[in-house]
Amino acid sequence: MDLKKYIGEKREAVDAFFHSYFRELRKPSLLQEAMLYSLFAGGKRIRPILALASYEACGGDPSEIVPYASTLELIHTYSLIHDDLPRWITMISGGKADKP
Repeated sequence: MDLKKYIGEKREAVDAFFHSYFRELRKPSLLQEAMLYSLFAGGKRIRPILALASYEACGGDPSEIVPYASTLELIHTYSLIHDDLPRWITMISGGKADKP
């Protein structure tokens, strides 16, 4: 098995799901634009790939769980943004953030 090829295929499946899911414009559009910017800013998609590989290792067809595995990437992206919010607020306001 070619690991790079395998990872590439699974990443493409996750990205295709995201492109399909977020294809429709939702309101507020500014929020959706910000979400897509963060989601597609680059990344390895290792969390959903590991979920797909685990499911496959247990005898399942990974294509059956792409939406569920992809949510791991959404949660990860959210956590990165949430962690940075206090610093962004500090930069914007010139004040102090609540988080050290």
